[in-house]
Amino acid sequence: MPTLITDDLDALLRVLPDRIRERLVCNGRRDHLLEVILDLGRVPTARYTDGEVVLAETEVARDDIESVVARIGDLDADNRAGIARTLHRISAIRNRKRDVVGLTCRVGRAVYGTIEIIEDIIQTGANILLLGPPGVGKTTMLREAARVLAERKRVIIVDTSNEIGGDGDIPHPAIGRARRMQVAEPILQHEVMIEAVENHNPEVIVIDEIGRELEAAAARTIAERGVQLIGTAHGRTLDNLLLNPTLSDLVGGIESVTLSDEEARRRGTQKTVLERRSPPTFTVLVEIQDRQRLAVHADIAKAVDSLLRGQPLAHELRYRDEQGEIQIEEAASSTRNSARNDRQPGAAPPGKLVRVYPFGVARNRLAQAAKRLKVSIQIVDDLKTADAMVTLKSYFRRRPRLILDAERRQMPVFVLRANTLVQMENFLIDWFRMDAEADPVERAIQDVDQAVRKVLAGRARIDLAPQTAQLRRKQHEIARQHNLTSHSFGKDPRRRVRIYRD
Repeated sequence: MPTLITDDLDALLRVLPDRIRERLVCNGRRDHLLEVILDLGRVPTARYTDGEVVLAETEVARDDIESVVARIGDLDADNRAGIARTLHRISAIRNRKRDVVGLTCRVGRAVYGTIEIIEDIIQTGANILLLGPPGVGKTTMLREAARVLAERKRVIIVDTSNEIGGDGDIPHPAIGRARRMQVAEPILQHEVMIEAVENHNPEVIVIDEIGRELEAAAARTIAERGVQLIGTAHGRTLDNLLLNPTLSDLVGGIESVTLSDEEARRRGTQKTVLERRSPPTFTVLVEIQDRQRLAVHADIAKAVDSLLRGQPLAHELRYRDEQGEIQIEEAASSTRNSARNDRQPGAAPPGKLVRVYPFGVARNRLAQAAKRLKVSIQIVDDLKTADAMVTLKSYFRRRPRLILDAERRQMPVFVLRANTLVQMENFLIDWFRMDAEADPVERAIQDVDQAVRKVLAGRARIDLAPQTAQLRRKQHEIARQHNLTSHSFGKDPRRRVRIYRD
């Protein structure tokens, strides 16, 4: 069906102070309005899809805020209120005395047809998790999914903040025939989820903003009872969920596992690896990149396993083209291993000086790795002056402030499995993307580095590519640095180095 948008914007305008309402009407551009911001002692502003506009030169007074609060429904435990039978949301900011000193008036819109891009998936009965940052359209898509499914199935919406079905006792028409259960307090959301299953015999449960451990556990319980589950969570990618200890169970969770010697050799990995802990609650993950572009992981279990093993992460890319037609493409991201940044940062030219901020990483080993690879790095003490951060997986998973600061600065963050020379060399090789074909010395070093990693991970032996006597001596030296045994065999020009454990 063609996309149809309804917004009941006049209902929201009626609760605003007269001078602000008049300015919004004069501005026009109704379809582009996102939020109206009223903060005590500051000028009122409106946020549009393309920027922010000041609505008046006079500051917002306490009477302005009180007049809005008086015209809307009661503010609930999470400081949100709405307007009956609309999708608008008014969120309050309170001071220490619990007085309201700020309001965010968000425009709620029902967008019919937005689910068409993944309608084939939701009709299969799969448990679907919609993932995306705030404001990208998760709730809009969730609401439309509930309406479409309710035409054929018994659908219950657990509406914690009345964002899906709107405020008031009568839900908004945008949810169609779906039934809606409201939640008295946000901390009780998980109880209402279970109550919906036990009391109302649904075939589908729709839930917005799964964010607490009890809600994740309730979602698993619902999925195990054979009820289709469609929900949303904040995040951008599957990686975010895996690193979120509260929500990782939604996609199976992760745990450290010790492999047998035989299995480690077969995989070519270390004996201790990360594995998926259990079957995921959701079977399909939809990453909402923007309102017209989605990345779909049709098998979450397979995607998580590939991610943890550093294998290419295949997915579907779905989007609307300029003509409004839905396009579906197969896509695969680059292999993500623990010596690389998940964002796959751009390479640095080999001759460029790179400033590196080590967080929990041995600086002397990092300097040694740079010296041996003949790359120019400067180890810095101030994150603000760094070009990249390198840290350990144990630190990265705890998400300390410095790592969050680096990500907010969009700085490449390289994550190492261990505080070893090999891992640091891998990081530098990846960052500088050395041109092995152009330099036989670097090609030989890269060859032995890869062999060392495999032997340390459990491989019995590795034969390197043929090299000159001078380069073979360099390769023997590197093997000895890692306490491995090596010898040369064959005849020139095919003589080569073999690396193995004693």
